[in-house]
Amino acid sequence: MNGTLKRAAVACLAMFALLMINVNYVQAVRADHYSEDSRNQRNYYARYAVERGRITAGGKVILAQSVEKKDGDFRFLREYPDGKLYAHITGFFSPESASNIERSENALLDGSSSDLLLRRSIDLFTGEPTRGANVDVTINPKAQRAAYDALRESGKRGAVVALDPKTGAILAMVSLPTYDPTELSGTDKGKVFPLYDKLAKDKGQPLLNRNIDRTYPPGSTFKVVTAAAYLEDDSSRGPQTVVDAPQVLQLPNTTASLPNYGGAACGSGQVPLVYALEKSCNTPFGKIGMELGYDKMQEQAKKFGMGEQIGIPMSVAQSSFGQKEDQAALAQASIGQRSNQMTPLQMAMIAAGIANDGKVMKPYLVNKITDSKGDSVEDAKPEELTEAVSSETAGKLREMMVSVVNNGTANLAQIPGVDVAGKTGTAETSNGQPPHAWFISFAPANDPKVAVAIIVESGAANVGAEATGGHTAAPIGKAVMEAVLNK
Repeated sequence: MNGTLKRAAVACLAMFALLMINVNYVQAVRADHYSEDSRNQRNYYARYAVERGRITAGGKVILAQSVEKKDGDFRFLREYPDGKLYAHITGFFSPESASNIERSENALLDGSSSDLLLRRSIDLFTGEPTRGANVDVTINPKAQRAAYDALRESGKRGAVVALDPKTGAILAMVSLPTYDPTELSGTDKGKVFPLYDKLAKDKGQPLLNRNIDRTYPPGSTFKVVTAAAYLEDDSSRGPQTVVDAPQVLQLPNTTASLPNYGGAACGSGQVPLVYALEKSCNTPFGKIGMELGYDKMQEQAKKFGMGEQIGIPMSVAQSSFGQKEDQAALAQASIGQRSNQMTPLQMAMIAAGIANDGKVMKPYLVNKITDSKGDSVEDAKPEELTEAVSSETAGKLREMMVSVVNNGTANLAQIPGVDVAGKTGTAETSNGQPPHAWFISFAPANDPKVAVAIIVESGAANVGAEATGGHTAAPIGKAVMEAVLNK
């Protein structure tokens, strides 16, 4: 009898042990699997049970908020008061996914972050419902609106980004075409998912943030980097240093040649460096790149942040000067073509680095995070990313870029009473489409408050000799800088 009881007891203990192992396996090891299972409706409803925090700009302008619904199975719904204007900043909050700030700051917005443990403990004690933290972004609403309106008036796809050169704060970030995140943040999967699929397949790629998700050949805007490498290589050089500027540059080991824009001459064949930048001559900068060599050009590019893995907090596509090839390829890369690929954000960082005495600040989009009661959780701390050039070289580049606006291709970026520094660009494409129009700039030149980069995709179409960033992209940059400077 005792033997039978012992065997029964052992069997029970074994079953309890197996049960406990299975419970831990299900709750710990398999937790994510069950959580993500499409048949699990609990998480679906739970996403809308908590009042997510607001996303604001300047602490006042509401970009996203949760609104309580009085009936139905979902307590809170997400809405975006000016959705299309800020879509590529806020992102969307759908039944099963999210994007941009809604995704990168999700744990704070839904209140689950460990940074909010104290707040949750107090709310539990007082009986307050859980609320998410509020995320305030660095965007200047006036500059954002100016960028959006000016780019939209061009009738083209493109991107505009503006930075505070001294801190790295992103003041404006617009990508067109855009979309309305409210439509993707509804609770009806039957409507949301087909709409997302339609946007994802749209040839215009409205879900894409062209400022950070895509790279382009930067065209002549990259000549400021080539000029930086040239000046850094010999401190005795300056804006008036005379450089070779043939009408056509013969490239070694190939039958191909590098002409100036439209086949035009560049002065008398030998011109000051500042003149070459003003007129955006190709041949002197192609020749400079070959003379400096790939390693020096690549090193200078890296000093401006190219190749760095950056999060703003959204991940930014890596820019690249390109792989080492032959001298002909190096000449083309040195004028922003060939395998040279940049994001608009990277080009804004180049302008901002020159503006900030050679120091490139790490770009960021989140200014401040506060809990549901307004108490600070986290404040932005500006951080230097790299020192691209010396203060002396930055001053020389600044002088030349001011001359580009006053006397060269970027005259349409002039702002009365303000010294503006800039560089235009026209980038040939490899897909047979018209060239992209570029512009990078900063102002005021001697005490910069804003640096911008603009790309208008295929923006140089059907305008003949005016197919340049100076006529298509520069006016957009001017509008954004005026908004920041209250002009």
